[in-house]
Amino acid sequence: MLVVIVGPMFAGKTTELIRRVERHVIAGRRAIVFKPSLDVRYDASKVAAHNGLKFDAFVIPPDKDGVEIIRKMGAEYDVVAVDEIQFFPVDLADALNQLANGRIVIAAGLNLDFREEPFETTARAMAFADRVISLSAVCKICGKPATRTQRLINGVPAPRHSPRILIGGNESYEARCRRHYVIPP
Repeated sequence: MLVVIVGPMFAGKTTELIRRVERHVIAGRRAIVFKPSLDVRYDASKVAAHNGLKFDAFVIPPDKDGVEIIRKMGAEYDVVAVDEIQFFPVDLADALNQLANGRIVIAAGLNLDFREEPFETTARAMAFADRVISLSAVCKICGKPATRTQRLINGVPAPRHSPRILIGGNESYEARCRRHYVIPP
């Protein structure tokens, strides 16, 4: 079974991934959690949510070698979880789909970048998923459900030509609803 958890930043994707993994561990299943090496925001060796919740993780490079590590190591476990899947190459979606034959796979990631464009790896994983859990955050402007991630530079929306990947938290990003999301110029 492949479960993919998606949404904007601050929606609780990592919290949900940890919650699901913990339930399987309580049930006696052997689980492994992977995280990309470039995400060191809150903890270099654990998946960590914005709310402070953490879980031990195997740190791997977000490249083809990392995908192969997930494929090989994941085959030895009952439950395989991968956080921040948008940072990995699209091959990860195929690996997760294959691992889901005979085990439980849980993946979490952003579905849209700050430009409101889909992340290819997340979109492909969603297409293979047995279940997609789409979470929303709270709009920083109005408090309504937020489905977009707004990148800010000095308090104003980042221009479209900014790098697609910028690791950060509330110093660089806000959750926004459709009404308050500003399309980068």
